[in-house]
Amino acid sequence: MATGNKPLLLYTGATPNGHKVSVFLEELKAAYGSPDYDVFSINISTNVQKEPWFIKLNPNGRIPTLVDRSRNNFVVFETAAILLYLQQHYDKEKKFGFDPVTQADDYSVMLQWIFFAHGGVGPMQGQSHHFNRYAPEDIPYAKKRYIDETKRLYGVLEIRLSQDRDWLAGPGRGTYSLADINVFPWVRIHKHAMVETLDEWPNLKAWVERLLARPTVQAGIAVP
Repeated sequence: MATGNKPLLLYTGATPNGHKVSVFLEELKAAYGSPDYDVFSINISTNVQKEPWFIKLNPNGRIPTLVDRSRNNFVVFETAAILLYLQQHYDKEKKFGFDPVTQADDYSVMLQWIFFAHGGVGPMQGQSHHFNRYAPEDIPYAKKRYIDETKRLYGVLEIRLSQDRDWLAGPGRGTYSLADINVFPWVRIHKHAMVETLDEWPNLKAWVERLLARPTVQAGIAVP
């Protein structure tokens, strides 16, 4: 279903989860010159990702999904799993993370923030998007619940960043890593979750601005 012959094939769309992977791929290309990748753009509103050919790649029928042509067409699904796979195989110098053996504590902290986003910010903010913008009926309780929970989770990020930190993981002021890449695309679109401004969380707001200032981040957001 896809053309091209670059080492990686990314099935993705213009969503926060999609942008996590494309941002990291752009960071890797800028840092190492590789890997290059083809993009198969999917509009999730058309349910292409539910068609049988896609379900063979990802039984969950979700984007993003990665095919590594350079490794016998190995398929990876689930966003955080894709990020960790790319780091394992393509971030050999651990420029965007930490060595699990020699930097075990920093690596653990990075994983903690990745899982916090994967199990918290993404699902809760996604529900806020759904009930406030797409649900076929108006359910005030659900709308308020998920806006409030999104704000609470932003507050957790604010606590971390208020501890004289620029980034979520790493020693001192932190190191830009997958911990940041994995949650930033959600916070970036806070208005879509009915959180009009980040002024309540000044350190989080500054963190978003730092990320947006990176050309690689801008390039990743533009994919597809």
